[in-house]
Amino acid sequence: HRRNKFLSKRKKYLLIRQIMIPDIERQSKEIIKQFQEKKLQELLHYLNKYSPYYQRLFRENSIDISQINTLEDLCKIPSTSKDDLQQHNRDFLCVPPTAIVDYAATSGTLGLPVTFGLTENDLDRLAYNEAISLNCAGIQKGDIVQLMTTIDRRFMAGLAYFLGIRKLGASIIRVGAGIPELQWDSITSHNPKFLIAVPSFLLKMIEYAEKNNIDYLNSSVKGVICIGEALRLQDFSPNLLTKKIMEKWPSIELFSTYASTEMSTTFTECNHKRGGHHHPELIITEVLDENGKSLPYGEYGELTITTLGIEGMPLLRFRTGDIVTLYEGTCSCGRNTLRVSPVLGRKQQMIKYKGTTLYPPVLMDLLSSFGQIENYIIEISNNEILTDEILIKIGSHTPSERLKEEIADHFRAKIRVVPKIEFHKIEDLEKQLYPKGNRKPLKFIDKRIKDKNVF
Repeated sequence: HRRNKFLSKRKKYLLIRQIMIPDIERQSKEIIKQFQEKKLQELLHYLNKYSPYYQRLFRENSIDISQINTLEDLCKIPSTSKDDLQQHNRDFLCVPPTAIVDYAATSGTLGLPVTFGLTENDLDRLAYNEAISLNCAGIQKGDIVQLMTTIDRRFMAGLAYFLGIRKLGASIIRVGAGIPELQWDSITSHNPKFLIAVPSFLLKMIEYAEKNNIDYLNSSVKGVICIGEALRLQDFSPNLLTKKIMEKWPSIELFSTYASTEMSTTFTECNHKRGGHHHPELIITEVLDENGKSLPYGEYGELTITTLGIEGMPLLRFRTGDIVTLYEGTCSCGRNTLRVSPVLGRKQQMIKYKGTTLYPPVLMDLLSSFGQIENYIIEISNNEILTDEILIKIGSHTPSERLKEEIADHFRAKIRVVPKIEFHKIEDLEKQLYPKGNRKPLKFIDKRIKDKNVF
């Protein structure tokens, strides 16, 4: 009887897991493609009828949408950029203002923030997106999730997490960002199974727990949905930040998730951690080279997305600026959908330094290996001959020439070049990291382009 009771519970658990994997994500590559092509045609007719921006784009480029029937036909349509969204923000709106129930905004890390209006149906779609994405990482009905990021300041991600957890039937604790003491008080009181957090903040939580005799290794926390920072290298192996966390807290699982306000869609790892899963009912993905040509799976280029099922501000062939590649093939979790690689970097952030091409995540990963570094800012500028220069400002409780030389040797060994390194007061860098109440730390400052602060 006890064995049958256990098997019954196990069957119920598996049923919950299966329900949240949409049927289309288990279908063959051919069926998924046909499904997306039907959704694409519906989107084109919607844009042609309601979108001032895309009506103008179709007209000016003599595009007959009846001739766009396959995913391959997308190449006939010009892509949309962040500049287009900034310059013509209102023209992307497809519904009257009275239909908008929530206004979200991008963080503005690549320039001026862009406002997105969401309808009631868009919020339902956002909840569905986050529910199936969080379920990829194992969150299910009855779990308790502690949200360690903001839900205010028009932040779409925080809202998406709240709506998705609610739709899953899980419970949410809205603690917000920062304050390790408050986070641990909440964990001790409410026993969450999952956290949603910036991974580097976990190191601060571990440090606080060790100083205050908190037995974090035996806490209720079993997994963390990690946002805002990379967890893996391009071969999906753990990066240095992940290794540092796991060395201290080996009993938890870390899951990477990737999204943006423009997409209204999330790519989250399953427990096999081989890339963020694509949801074909919500988004079409392409990877383009610098000339806008579609690249085959396995080659790196700019992720370009077309949103499906959005009423307020749908996007067609929007270039995200993120450099990734796509992988196909059945995942061990049972999904047949594409998987998105870890982000190599942002197109606008590419650095050419002493003949070496670099992206900020590489520099950040190297810096993460030093426990003596409390915070840092990477600044890129042009020298007198207009080539790139890198300055790394480091905040440390123990600054020394020896530490500077250790950092330089590490850079030299891993990427063959050494940037300029300076020590600064920790509190001074902290103010620069969060100017004017920014919700994301500005770890990377690009002075090559006027007023372009990114990352």
